[in-house]
Amino acid sequence: MIEFEYWQLMLFPLFFGLGWGAARIDIRHLVRESRALPQSYFQGLNFLLNEQPDRAIESFVEAVKVDPQTIELHFALGSLFRRRGETERAIRMHQHLIEREDLRQDLKLQAMAELGQDYLKAGLLDRAEEIFDKLRQSPLAEDAKRNLLEIYQLEKDWEKAIAIASELPDFASHKEIAEFYCELAAAEIIRSRRDLATPYLQMALERNRKCVRASLLQGDIQFQQEQFVAAIESWQRIEQQDPPYLALVAQRLLEAFRKLDRREDGLQLLRGYLEHYPSLDLLDVVFQLVIEGDGPEAAYRLVRDELKRNPTLLGFDKLLEARLLVAPPENRPDLDLAKGIVQGYTRRLARYRCDNCGFKARQFYWRCPACGGWETYSPKRTEEFDLTP
Repeated sequence: MIEFEYWQLMLFPLFFGLGWGAARIDIRHLVRESRALPQSYFQGLNFLLNEQPDRAIESFVEAVKVDPQTIELHFALGSLFRRRGETERAIRMHQHLIEREDLRQDLKLQAMAELGQDYLKAGLLDRAEEIFDKLRQSPLAEDAKRNLLEIYQLEKDWEKAIAIASELPDFASHKEIAEFYCELAAAEIIRSRRDLATPYLQMALERNRKCVRASLLQGDIQFQQEQFVAAIESWQRIEQQDPPYLALVAQRLLEAFRKLDRREDGLQLLRGYLEHYPSLDLLDVVFQLVIEGDGPEAAYRLVRDELKRNPTLLGFDKLLEARLLVAPPENRPDLDLAKGIVQGYTRRLARYRCDNCGFKARQFYWRCPACGGWETYSPKRTEEFDLTP
């Protein structure tokens, strides 16, 4: 057992006295600092507490004018102006900091980075690029390169995007770089320079062997060159890459099999895809093939069986369409009315949705126009929802 010594009691008042002395020193230091701050600074804090942000900002601006040494307040105000969309005020704030001769070098670099963000937010991409390019050789190089990558994507300068992304292995994924190559290929296809597009697609697949878009574009080029068998093989490769994306090439496969006069082979392949990877786009294509070969009654049975297996509202709309083809004339007005009601509703709902930010669009995007994410759209419209109770 540890013996207690009475002299140890003397330690308690000693520690108390030391703590009290330290607190007094801190309080005096705080009072001296607070006296040095301009009155408008405290007015700004008061406005913030009273939920008057606009008046608070004006008070803080006045505080900066009175005491230019409040560097952190400069940065805070500049960022606040930028978030509020007042980019001109943010730019002036950060330009003023950069022009100050007494400012430390690290703070000047921080001010330059903030100014680059201001230009980026204002859409002045050339000025933002110039700022971040200067920062590439500074301690802020990593952030500068990330911002340059965003700028090059906004400017659609995919060659520069690939180069800068290669310097950011922990930030830019192989999936994104493959998409940059696909953008280059797509631009060449639009210019009818397919021979220049093909190497870009090969590089995209080298970066990301599961790049669906590269296989899709490769098939498009082969189809345009009337290499229909090769095109079918390229599109079929998507099953190994990401099967749900087969919905995007269903119509393409149909056209290729028609060109080869191999409708039955195409029907068999697409029926298999529909069974394993159900989607409305695949159902539409198989529906067309069945009507052409086996007639409306067989097409109706196809849609009915598919709806039982995979009940969706959009599928129900398709069932009404199929039913109209086989219904007796006296029943068609009622079916037309029902189809019109359902179609009016599904037309508003048939959207592709970004898994990253939730942005919805009528058309499919490889890059979300809202958040800028690559391959964040599912090829299956989210409103193909299950009707099972």
